[in-house]
Amino acid sequence: MLAPIDLQDPAQVAAVMNIAARIGSILITNGTTSSDARASIHTVTSSYGLHYCHIDITVNTMTIHTIIGVDRRTPVSVFRVVTDLSENYHKLQEVDRLIRSIRSGATPPEVAEKILDDIERSYIPYRNLRFLGGWAVMGSAIAILLGGDVFMAALGGFTAFLIMGINKILSRNDLPYFFHCVLGGLLATIPALMFYNFSAQIGQPIVPSQVIATGIVVLLAGLTLVQSLLDGITGAPVTASARFFQTMLHTGGIVAGVATGITLGEMFGVGLPPLETMLGTPTFGSAVARVLGGTVAASAFAVTCFAERPAVFVSAATALAGSVIYYVFLLPLGTDRLLATAACAVVIGLAGGLIARRFMINPVITAVAGVTPFLPGSGIYRGMYAIMNEQMVVGMTNLFMAVGTCMALAGGVVFGEWMARRIRRPQLFTPYAAFRRAGRVTFTQIRRAEQAARRATRPKRGGSTRLPRPTERAPRDAARDTPSGVE
Repeated sequence: MLAPIDLQDPAQVAAVMNIAARIGSILITNGTTSSDARASIHTVTSSYGLHYCHIDITVNTMTIHTIIGVDRRTPVSVFRVVTDLSENYHKLQEVDRLIRSIRSGATPPEVAEKILDDIERSYIPYRNLRFLGGWAVMGSAIAILLGGDVFMAALGGFTAFLIMGINKILSRNDLPYFFHCVLGGLLATIPALMFYNFSAQIGQPIVPSQVIATGIVVLLAGLTLVQSLLDGITGAPVTASARFFQTMLHTGGIVAGVATGITLGEMFGVGLPPLETMLGTPTFGSAVARVLGGTVAASAFAVTCFAERPAVFVSAATALAGSVIYYVFLLPLGTDRLLATAACAVVIGLAGGLIARRFMINPVITAVAGVTPFLPGSGIYRGMYAIMNEQMVVGMTNLFMAVGTCMALAGGVVFGEWMARRIRRPQLFTPYAAFRRAGRVTFTQIRRAEQAARRATRPKRGGSTRLPRPTERAPRDAARDTPSGVE
């Protein structure tokens, strides 16, 4: 049985295409690039016999089109709009298992529809306390990654918990996410100002820039900056432009919130200390703590996205490998930060692709979680601080370095995943030649088929026809059966 559906029935074909569109919708909602979503949709349709579908994904719209039939060609199209954008890696993992099951031929279309209904109606795997606890752990790890001590880690965890807790409350009232970013930037600044003002009384030195940068990284982790650049690199410029503009708008909201917090602090007589305009190079002693901080931050971010336990451990292992390579390039080899970031991203893409396929985990989880600790929160804050202090050249340099860091992360991940596919190449399904001919039927072929049908139904004239002997062969048949180039 070549296909579990009737490929001549438009209703069954549309139902299969709708299953593929629903799967693609969940993939796009959870941060999958357009090229990977398109490949997954094509895998689903091919598994059900539709080997030749045109798939178009533009920002949040999806169109699947095919033409069925041989003698009578019938076009069938399915259109779907992706409304919500979130990060629920539990649903992403369930859909990934469903795609593998469909590809192996173990799931008929009726069962796939029921599984999709259960996935779409499923609730989050755990309650908000564990969700906010994951953000607190991530904030603490980011503070250590930026060079903070234990007290700074606790302050970073408190800041992340405060930001995401308030945003969780605001999300219930359908407030646009831009205002979440503005309020998050403000909340990232207030704890830094308050604790810095009382640092002399408590006898504990505080670096406000580390606290603010921690809050910015936590807010950037929920955006699609790296994903938008991934779309641009993998051949979806329209989708990449839309996502990049949206991310820049939200990042502008974060900067506006931080600037508002600094202005309010100056109004109440609480100023921030002078800030170094460029990041310093870490020492060998602090590099070990920063590697551990990046590893914990990646695993905590996977927890906040409701990833399953194996995916959390794989994300931690991927981030550990990337962090080690980053500081190897930065310290012993003495390269600059952009080259070290690119090398780190290549390792994350390569290790994530190989390990994720070994344990049947979607590579999107390991890629996004692995690059999260290296998001340029500190660079964005330093660039904004320099611009506010009328240092335009230094400020723009830091901002362009931040964008360059994101591009290095995106390009490195794509190249690493490409290498992983070359090393562990997936099995490709080659359809039969009859399917290929059916997918390329032209008007000339239709006309020839109609002429052959008319000749077959035409009444035969009387007269005897001598059949050739077994040793004889008609001249035309002999010419037709003779291979080209052989006389």
